[in-house]
Amino acid sequence: MTFILGIVVVCVCLLGSFVMMGGHLDVLWQPYEYVIILGSAIGTFFVANPMKIVKDVGKGIVEAIKEATPKRTDYLDILALLFVLLREMRTKTKSEMEVHVDKPEESDIFKAYPSVIKNPDITTFICDYCRLILVGTARPHEIEALMDEEIQTIMRDKLKAYMAVTAVADALPALGIVAAVLGVIKAMGALDQPPEVLGHLIGAALVGTFAGILFSYGLFGPLASKIKTVREKKTRIYVIVKQSLIAYMNGSMPQTAVEHGRKAVSAYERPTVGELEQATIEASSKKAA
Repeated sequence: MTFILGIVVVCVCLLGSFVMMGGHLDVLWQPYEYVIILGSAIGTFFVANPMKIVKDVGKGIVEAIKEATPKRTDYLDILALLFVLLREMRTKTKSEMEVHVDKPEESDIFKAYPSVIKNPDITTFICDYCRLILVGTARPHEIEALMDEEIQTIMRDKLKAYMAVTAVADALPALGIVAAVLGVIKAMGALDQPPEVLGHLIGAALVGTFAGILFSYGLFGPLASKIKTVREKKTRIYVIVKQSLIAYMNGSMPQTAVEHGRKAVSAYERPTVGELEQATIEASSKKAA
């Protein structure tokens, strides 16, 4: 996992270099400074966000650490499912297809692709727009505009976790300064103490500034970026569905329509033409069986 690897590299390089310069790690252990910084950050986080976003941030952090992004097989499953649906829509009546889109959890088409049906949001998205296509009164550009609006709404909702963590990362340097100022105030009350005692207190205060900047740019900032990357990739599946359905509405054959969807996949994870063709052949075999 690149996230864990990155954190390890940061800690080893930072603390290792500090020790090699002659520093003592016990000087950095100032628990009350960390409580001031992280406690204040968590408190302001709860002040700024409703509980729904707080829970979503927790989910987003888990997704970021696990790098829970769609894999090549996930893209092939969604494209194969769309191929079967579009092919059936060309040959079956409206009433026959409504059985599949109204109750996807009972549909043989959807049950053949558990990786898709286990995601209720994308399943609902597919069924909603297939239902609109079956009605037959909406024009392609109207459906496309509606899809764009919904995808933008989904993206905004998914990125609220990223914005919440980014706000915390932006606040941490200032909270570090607050902790440092409190440490300096404590040191000022000990001016009658020997220099070594006063030096220890000032050093402890400066740890607050160090910790605030480190937590911001070394942990929470990269974590927010990771959440954004993962959420954007997960949302990309909606664009794949959109491109495939719009191509079908504009007259493309099912095989050509899913090729439009394939092109919406990032080049790093995009299945090849051969892989997509094999997936559609297997989809046809599943349906025939």
